[in-house]
Amino acid sequence: MLEKSKTFSSFSAPDIGREKEFYSGTLGLKTSEDHGLLRLHLAGGGDVLIYPKQNHVPATFTVLNFPVDDVDVAVDELTKRGVRFEHYNQGALKTDQKGIMRGNGPTIAWFKDPAGNILSVVKPD
Repeated sequence: MLEKSKTFSSFSAPDIGREKEFYSGTLGLKTSEDHGLLRLHLAGGGDVLIYPKQNHVPATFTVLNFPVDDVDVAVDELTKRGVRFEHYNQGALKTDQKGIMRGNGPTIAWFKDPAGNILSVVKPD
């Protein structure tokens, strides 16, 4: 029944205008806005919907992963655009000075959108 459904993901944010500026301006993604909802148009044809929620609480997990060929290059470029990467030092979850975790699964670096939702750039194994 659902195997042919054009599935999409969604998450909330308190300020759709700030999200649009971040996702389209800073990250360079194609976006569209309709009825106060922000749609991210991702490579490969998938969409993600960001909807307004006044009592938004940021996700405590990664809501979007952006596969890249080189995490170092992606981190450097996004840092130039004003993105700040998270730094972790919790058990097996350790990042280097650039905010990149290496050698414990895929190479990955996490950052947050203006609403505090967690995103990543990742080099899949």
